Amino acid sequence: MISRRFLITKRGEQILSCLMDGSRAVEIHLDARETSRLGDIWIGKILNIARNIQAAFVEVEPGVTGYLPLEDLKNPVYTKKGKSEGPQAGDELLVQVVRDAQKTKYMTLSTNLTLTGKYVILTNGNPMHSVSSKLGKSDRERLLKVLQESVPAGSDSGWIVRTNAAAADEAAIREEIQNLHHRFQELMSVAMYRTCYSCLQKREERYLTRLMDLYSDSYEEILTDDEDLYEEVSSFLNLHMKESVGRLRLYKDRMVSMTSLYSLESRLQEALSEKVWLPGGGYLIIQATEALTVVDVNTGSYEKGKEKESAFLKVNLEAAEETARQLRLRNISGMIIIDFINMKKQEHKETLLSALRNACRKDPVRCDVVDMTALELVEMTRRKVEAPLAEQVRQKP
Repeated sequence: MISRRFLITKRGEQILSCLMDGSRAVEIHLDARETSRLGDIWIGKILNIARNIQAAFVEVEPGVTGYLPLEDLKNPVYTKKGKSEGPQAGDELLVQVVRDAQKTKYMTLSTNLTLTGKYVILTNGNPMHSVSSKLGKSDRERLLKVLQESVPAGSDSGWIVRTNAAAADEAAIREEIQNLHHRFQELMSVAMYRTCYSCLQKREERYLTRLMDLYSDSYEEILTDDEDLYEEVSSFLNLHMKESVGRLRLYKDRMVSMTSLYSLESRLQEALSEKVWLPGGGYLIIQATEALTVVDVNTGSYEKGKEKESAFLKVNLEAAEETARQLRLRNISGMIIIDFINMKKQEHKETLLSALRNACRKDPVRCDVVDMTALELVEMTRRKVEAPLAEQVRQKP
């Protein structure tokens, strides 16, 4: 019986995608078509260098400017260069959007160009070969060998094997390496003949590329109730993920809509709620500010036992698992502070931190549990890539 599904449907002018594990939503996203530049590669022009903040401001389209940290300006590919050896106003170079503009912040750019496949990532910023640290030692050694044997001779690109490669056929991995290498060589060749503000690579719609970002065992079925979306997803899978073509299905029941069957609107509202109940009666309060997100753990109506310390540990362990799920569900990123219930025993604190780290490993987006402060607040970060779900809901197509 299928329990893990990736659902895609239209919600007004937006596309709603939801990853379901049984009756629980793991991820929810709302995408407006053609509003995100994430992953796009442009020939941009440096407008000015702000030495005080160690950044360059680069125009990728007339009137559209991005922020390029100078520390990320490594191995730049210039299509037009001034006399200075370093970057200067007027230089034209290849940049890739690594973070969309959010609120008052510019979109973030990098000269570290990246082509992402289902199993492998090619990058020109660092010639190192590496394998996802989320894999076990034996898988890392095996896949590193496959990578080293498959990279074309003379390639000075960096290569990273993704977590998804662990369950993949090695022939598929080798084929993808060859395809990415060919794409990169072609992109570099074309760039030299294109004018400033040219878009050399337009990333496909985000609701499609998420399928490549998810772990292979995250879903058993891709389900959509829209024929146009079905054709779009089918074309994407045939081009990038042929092994998943058989998982795609068109929902055709006219009596009950797919949105109603899987309670997508209710799940969306729950993912925006400030209060989240835990199985044992405790609850979380999740509040986002401009600078960080705060998660407060409360005992609520938990059943008090004879041993209060053990009861606190139980609530905290439930909170750790649920917090990791909520961060992914809401696409919360940046700095996160978790106020767990205070515990006296050091071994319980270590057990809690270990449980939180393990729960965060299920997330395809990098999460780092830093430590517990003297005030027993847990500090962690989650990589910023896209706008949080709450902001996606407020966005106007």
